Amino acid sequence: MVSRKITSYMRLIGFLILFITIIACNSNNKNVVEKKPKVKIEVPNFNSDSAYFFVEQQVSFGPRVISSKAWDQCSKYLTNKLESYGAKVIVQQAPITTYDQKKHILRNIIGSYSPEKNNRIALFAHWDSRHVADYDTINTSKPILGANDGGSGVAVLLEIARNINIKNPKIGVDIIFFDAEDYGQPENSKFPNMNDSWCLGSQYWSKNPHKQNYFAKYGVLLDMVGGKDAEFWQEGMSSYYASNIIKKVWDVAHNIGYSNFFIYKKSPQIMDDHYYVNTIAGIPTIDIIEYDPFSKTNFNKHWHTHADNMNNVDRKTLKAVGQTVMRVIYSE
Repeated sequence: MVSRKITSYMRLIGFLILFITIIACNSNNKNVVEKKPKVKIEVPNFNSDSAYFFVEQQVSFGPRVISSKAWDQCSKYLTNKLESYGAKVIVQQAPITTYDQKKHILRNIIGSYSPEKNNRIALFAHWDSRHVADYDTINTSKPILGANDGGSGVAVLLEIARNINIKNPKIGVDIIFFDAEDYGQPENSKFPNMNDSWCLGSQYWSKNPHKQNYFAKYGVLLDMVGGKDAEFWQEGMSSYYASNIIKKVWDVAHNIGYSNFFIYKKSPQIMDDHYYVNTIAGIPTIDIIEYDPFSKTNFNKHWHTHADNMNNVDRKTLKAVGQTVMRVIYSE
C-alpha cells in the first residue's frame, strides 16, 4: 500500500515537473526575438584606372577656362559621356559677368538617373579649371591644367555614372557639373572687389535648378579628390549644414577600409560650391575636399599652380573617394 502511494506521488511530481517545464519553455519562446538576416548590399566596383583615364581625357583638352576652345570641347565630351552612360542630360546655360568685367555664357551640365523618382541625392563637382596660376612663382597669369582641382571630382562622378548605367541604385541620382567655380577674383587683382566672384555656376543653379521644385535629400560635392596621400577632414561648413551626412560618409569610408583618407577631424569652413547649395537651394550638402594642415593654403600643395597636372593624380585616392561615395549611394 505504501509502495503504491509512493509510486503515485512520484508520478504526480513527474507530471508537475513536465508541466512547469512546458510552461517555462513557452514563456521563454515569447521573449525570443527573431533576428532578421542582414541584407547584403551589392555595390559595384569603382575602377580607379577608368577614373584616372577620365582625368586624362579632360586634361588633354588643355585648361578648361570658360569660353575657351578647350572648355567648349570638354563640355561636349562630358555631355556625350553622360548620355552614353544612360543619363538624361540637361545643359543649363546662362549669361554671367566675371570680376574682370568679361561676359560669358556658363554651362552647367546635369545628368539625371531615374528622374521620375522623388527620393534623390545630388552629386556635384566643378568642371572648369583656374584661369590664372596665382599661387605659382612662374607664369602666374597663365591658366592651369587643373588635373586635381576640377578634373578629379568630375572623373570620379563619370566613373560612378558608368556604374549606375550597369546597375541602378534604388534612389534617384543627379550628377551635376558646375561651371565657373574657379574664376574667382585673385587677391592681387587690379579690378574693383567683387563679392561672390567664385562659384558662379553653383550660384546660378542654386537659384535656378534644372527642374522646377527640384529637391534632393542631400548632396555630396567632390573637389580635389585625386591628390597623392590626400586627407579628407570634416570641413566646417559641411558639419554645420549636414553633420549627419558627414557622419554617414565618414563612417562608410572607415567601414570599408579607407580610414587613412577620411579623417575624423574638423577643418575650417571654406567657400566652395556647397555653400550656395546649402544656403540658397536648401539642400544639406557636404564637401569632400583635401585638407593639408601643413601647406600654406591648407589645400593640396599644387593648388592653383602649373604643377596641378597628371603627376598630381593618384589612383588610390580616386578609388578611396569613389568607392566610398558608391557605397553611400547603393546603401540608400
